[in-house]
Amino acid sequence: MQDVKPLIAILRGIRPHEASAHVRVLIGEGFRYLEIPLNSPDWQTSIPQMVASYGSQAMIGGGTVLTVEQVDFLARSGAKLVVTPNTQPRVIARAVEAGMLVCAGCATASEAFNALEAGARWLKIFPSSAFGPQYIAALKAVLPPSVPVLAVGGVTPDNLRDWLRAGCAGAGLGSDLYRAGQTVERTRRQARRFIAAREALL
Repeated sequence: MQDVKPLIAILRGIRPHEASAHVRVLIGEGFRYLEIPLNSPDWQTSIPQMVASYGSQAMIGGGTVLTVEQVDFLARSGAKLVVTPNTQPRVIARAVEAGMLVCAGCATASEAFNALEAGARWLKIFPSSAFGPQYIAALKAVLPPSVPVLAVGGVTPDNLRDWLRAGCAGAGLGSDLYRAGQTVERTRRQARRFIAAREALL
């Protein structure tokens, strides 16, 4: 599943009974990567349901993945995306072995190369807002040019262009796209703002 300048929708805090409506809207607006963090309520229900309903339309998986046991559950659920907050080699390797796309969280060059050595295909710089676009541009200078680097943390429709111009392949979108309990209409409105900001640079 290909996407130009991929945007990962982070649905932190979403509940099973509301997940479908938001996921449907996000896919309809053009999102092709969606993660439900594993510190969300009853994620063990939400993720398998969303994979079953929308897995043919988008790459759906878990975020804040910390253990190999969580990876195994996601693999059994048919999830295709694993997003980590850190560079735990065993977690990354297990997800790669299961055929999932791993977007590993890192902040330094050492962490980035450790994640790549473990098999991660994408890197997320987190929290990006603490470092800024110039830091990511400098970090990319020592990374293999083929490795997609995503900004995560503090990305908004108004500053998305700054991260992409700094060399980010895309971004993970958290509270500026979705906050727990918000309406589906707000999700739609914010999704359109992010997609428009991305399209303006393509």
